[in-house]
Amino acid sequence: MKPLILNGHERTITQIKYNREGDLLFSASKDNKPNVWYSLNGERLGTFNGHQGAVWCIDVDWTTTKFMSGGGDNSCKIWDCATGKETGNIVTQSPVRSCLFSYSANMAVYTTDKAMKQPCEIFIIDVRTIDDSFSKQEPILRIPISGSRVSSILWDNLDETLISGHENGEIIQWDLKTGKKLNSITEHSQLINDMQWNKDCTMFITASKDHTAKLFDAQKLMLLKTYKTERPVNSAAISPIAEHVVLGGGQEAMEVTTTSTRAGKFDSRFFHLVFEEEFGRVKGHFGPINSVAFHPDGKSYASGGEDGYVRVHNLDSSYFDYNFDY
Repeated sequence: MKPLILNGHERTITQIKYNREGDLLFSASKDNKPNVWYSLNGERLGTFNGHQGAVWCIDVDWTTTKFMSGGGDNSCKIWDCATGKETGNIVTQSPVRSCLFSYSANMAVYTTDKAMKQPCEIFIIDVRTIDDSFSKQEPILRIPISGSRVSSILWDNLDETLISGHENGEIIQWDLKTGKKLNSITEHSQLINDMQWNKDCTMFITASKDHTAKLFDAQKLMLLKTYKTERPVNSAAISPIAEHVVLGGGQEAMEVTTTSTRAGKFDSRFFHLVFEEEFGRVKGHFGPINSVAFHPDGKSYASGGEDGYVRVHNLDSSYFDYNFDY
């Protein structure tokens, strides 16, 4: 299982994402330039140039025509996937922490940090027509967040509700028709770094700084499973074909001393979805893993780390032959 090592960023990777077909892999980092790669051979297709600060979040719509990125330069930008040109730019009052297209890609959501005397807010925007007036148009809905800031966000698959993960470990379900809170639970005790759907959007997995990843039912926000580790979990993904989840993490970047990679601190860790048992690890990064993503066909996965590398691992046949004994 020799990984493809994608080396195009000068600084820490913040998020990686496959498009729906899985032929392209998008990566964002703190070096202002999101990249796009061929996931098959690791060749870099191009960069999206225009941000003036760290890019915290990226997303691509289901037709791979629009690409969205939000950054620390107080902007959320929409790009044309084919040409890499910036087509829309929204100037915000504080850094953009998370951004996501809806399932239909008619709408998008982005959230801003509580900073510079600005409250944390969730904005829903219409992205069907992107022209010169796009940056001036009012959002469809804005939800001010009075409590803890939003650190990650998900649409449900019918564009009717939003699920937001917060700095204090709370998860809130919002109704988009009214902008009101439908449901909320606090199962994590610390910041939720990442939330990802399973293939059919019935469950989602959260990754938290409290050293656990948890699986929730999407409708009722019911806690189903907990995957425990002994260090902060920065990202977690669910396999589209097997009952497996992969967790990526490690200590905070600033708390890392000169530990060797052999100590197993920066491995991707595979857990069984149902039995919560760890059954495998993949070494490679020499720094915490900040983002993991499964390829849509489930035969490979990618991880992006504090070391600035994206690693694409094609899973061996022994991985597919493995059956959990029960």
